[in-house]
Amino acid sequence: MGTSVKQPKRAALASFVGTTIEWYDFYSYATAAAIVFGPLFFPGENRFISLLASFGSFAVGFFARPLGGVMFGYLGDRFGRKRSLLATLMLMAVSTVAIGLLPTYAQAGAIAPILLVLLRVLQGIAVGGEWGGAVLLAGEHAPEGKRTFFASFAQLGSASGLILSMLAFGAISTLPKEDLMNWGWRLPFLASAVLLAVGFVIRASVSESPEFEEVRKRGDTAQNPVREALKYWPLLLLAIGANVYGIAGVYFSNIFMISYATQFLSLDRSMVLQCMTIVAVLQFVVQLAAACFAQRFGTTRVLLITGAWAAIVPFVMLPLVHAGTPLSITVGVGLATLAESGYYSVVAGFVSGIFVARVRYTAISIAYQVCGALAGGLTPLVATVIAQNTTPQWWPLALQYTSAAILSSVCVWLIARRVGTDNAGSPREALPRGARTA
Repeated sequence: MGTSVKQPKRAALASFVGTTIEWYDFYSYATAAAIVFGPLFFPGENRFISLLASFGSFAVGFFARPLGGVMFGYLGDRFGRKRSLLATLMLMAVSTVAIGLLPTYAQAGAIAPILLVLLRVLQGIAVGGEWGGAVLLAGEHAPEGKRTFFASFAQLGSASGLILSMLAFGAISTLPKEDLMNWGWRLPFLASAVLLAVGFVIRASVSESPEFEEVRKRGDTAQNPVREALKYWPLLLLAIGANVYGIAGVYFSNIFMISYATQFLSLDRSMVLQCMTIVAVLQFVVQLAAACFAQRFGTTRVLLITGAWAAIVPFVMLPLVHAGTPLSITVGVGLATLAESGYYSVVAGFVSGIFVARVRYTAISIAYQVCGALAGGLTPLVATVIAQNTTPQWWPLALQYTSAAILSSVCVWLIARRVGTDNAGSPREALPRGARTA
């Protein structure tokens, strides 16, 4: 009995720590792409082209994520969530440490950016498999009626990973520029080895998901999870749309805003990173609060309220960022964080509740990672092109942000209307014609 009582909390902790490591690695690359990778790996006289190439290498990882979702989703639905998650953690940590050991373009020529992009692809594959498994490891261990709250611990890893990444890059940004460019940028990537050891021990201590074990005992595991998951294609499309704002909004504020403030508004890099570190702490708090509100007032309601605020907030955030003071930047991005983090915290439990256990890992991974490839990979690129052509005007960027919020809110409403909601305001499982029940 004691073990069974402890397992839900242990699963939530394992999901949180594992995704913290994964997102620390991911955000470290994103931050480096914004401030150092351009001149180190994609040098050129045109600053805009160099920055665009750097963000292009960042986007490559997103386009690899659906492959990771399919690969590890298949493993997770066929052989178990835990085994798949240990593999994603190892892959992410090894590829991230390898980035910290890479030679630069000046040291090795064209092979350097090629190796960087290849390692970025491996990062993308790892994250592609991580998210769905972490959400399910926590959510499927959850007591009845608390799936959204427990699944939110996997989402918390994004905020805590961002905090660690910002602290790491905030520390190295105080180095003299020559030291930063020569060796300082490597330190956050090499530190991933220490985090891996901690995460692996914690994750290995968690038992397999009870829902998956039940499916396995019945001999009901899916033989072809991908084909079976695609029977849900209308819901998969809506789930992709529901995830758009959670991904695009976070990457707009957490990633693009760093380069926008430093490259286009010429604000001090160290000051901007300090502001973003404060915002990252706020993200963590907001995500916890949103999960509690969703459990109390209903998942669908929280998503629609945060989506409505998201449609308005860029018209407040961007003028405040343009003001250029530490307070205005922190307040501006912080206001957006109330929407982004609240939405992101809750949407995982919302989407995972739609699909039956036998194909759930594959289905939610496909939905989230296809969305990640499109919304996450393209958001910084599109925003950079818009900024290049419209700065100092900020309203075109605001429209980009608002469009993502409106799209996701509509998809959440359609999902809730299509499958119905339970007493907790979460969507019910939906079965496609011809699919087997879990």
